[in-house]
Amino acid sequence: MTLNALNLHAAAPEIALFGLLALVVLIELFAKKSAAVLVHAVSILGLLAIAAWQFTFVDDNQTIYAMNGLVVSDSLSAFLKGCVAVAGAITFIYSRHYIVDRDIPNGEFHILALFAMLGQFVMISANNLLTVYLGIELLSLALYSMVALRRNHAVSTEAAMKYFVLGALASGFLLYGMSMIYGATGSLDLPLIADKLASNQADRLIMVFGTVFVVAGLAFKLGAVPFHMWVPDVYQGAPTAMTLMIGAAPKFAAFAIVVRLLVSGLIGVAADWQQMVMILAVLSLIVGNLIAIMQTNVKRLLAYSTIAHMGFMLLGFASGVVGSDMVGAVDAYAASLFYVVTYAITTLGSFGVLMLASSKGFECETLDDIKGLAKRHPWLGGIFLILVFSLAGIPPTVGFYAKLAVLEAVVQAGHIWLAVLAVMASLVGAFYYLRLVKVMYFDDAKIETSLDCGKASSSLLTLNGLAVLLLGIFPGALMALCIYTVRISLAA
Repeated sequence: MTLNALNLHAAAPEIALFGLLALVVLIELFAKKSAAVLVHAVSILGLLAIAAWQFTFVDDNQTIYAMNGLVVSDSLSAFLKGCVAVAGAITFIYSRHYIVDRDIPNGEFHILALFAMLGQFVMISANNLLTVYLGIELLSLALYSMVALRRNHAVSTEAAMKYFVLGALASGFLLYGMSMIYGATGSLDLPLIADKLASNQADRLIMVFGTVFVVAGLAFKLGAVPFHMWVPDVYQGAPTAMTLMIGAAPKFAAFAIVVRLLVSGLIGVAADWQQMVMILAVLSLIVGNLIAIMQTNVKRLLAYSTIAHMGFMLLGFASGVVGSDMVGAVDAYAASLFYVVTYAITTLGSFGVLMLASSKGFECETLDDIKGLAKRHPWLGGIFLILVFSLAGIPPTVGFYAKLAVLEAVVQAGHIWLAVLAVMASLVGAFYYLRLVKVMYFDDAKIETSLDCGKASSSLLTLNGLAVLLLGIFPGALMALCIYTVRISLAA
């Protein structure tokens, strides 16, 4: 096979990110005195350049298969890779002072984060079961290491061990499911698997069992109930910078593999996996919101909130196909994509506030820690208020429109009871979000020290909060982009 036949230009984003990673490693090795500043600056500039480059391909109505069908490049992959790169750059900016204050190794943090993003890029472009698995493992191994990066911190080490053990179990589920799918269809390529299912050439019983294991593995990566046990422990135990790296950008890659695996590859057994996804969504909405009420640790509260939000996102996938009718599939999956994008933006800001409210020797983690935050720092309190309102789904923030779009897809699919349950779960969720606002604005501060947020982080957080507000008032352009990219991906 020649280089031209490999179509390597379709994998150019991965190659570019790997080049950036190699450059950061070299800087860390040879630039002794100014290595930390250079590594930080080069990482951010490199990611922003990759993001700008990828966003130019979003309206390119082309789907290219490369490397003998292992990789696919289309509008959806360009959009999601751009989002991952932007989220990574924002995470680096928010984390700058946090990791310096806690003596977390700067070079290792950036290198492992770039490895995690490379894994996400591979997942987003995966067109083969082996590519999916390779991307997931690259992402997971980097995240395990990041959680354990604060070596002398017992809670972080324990969280990393739990994450590693449960992650290995989920990988086993996923790999076992993939092997059964291979046994049923004789192929690892997702388009060929879809063709075998469409022509009834696959062993349906083995396919269903394989699908069950694959959905279980994906549910773990999404943190959906009952595979959510790692989420609160890891969110609480990991340093907040690592929690942000786990909680924001990987959601784009998780959405991508759900689309690639379930929609592109296993649409022939949609009737089977949709039921499982619906159960996962319902359990996540109920368990996530109910247990979050009892939390006094804000990071743990946001972890259970994440579980509930992933349940909301899964509602779109549970509503895409009605019987064998795929008329509403594009709108349903686009609603889920819109939800993921807006949730990631809100999560970046929320954990950004926690990091800016922390200082050397003090972690802003519990409800007591944020008491009176709006009086100590009105600007920080105001931004956090917008972000919390968005998580709760209160208009005019973007969280309201995201929930509305998913609920419309659910109602159009005829699952009225599911829409009612989701609304009730959101009302329960509003209780603990409003409690955050209450302690921030109406309780007396227990800490009187002033906050030094830094100009770069402050400016970025302001933009973050404004984006959450403006996207809620003018959601049309982002929603149109989500519909376009999903339509191109499904048409391929």
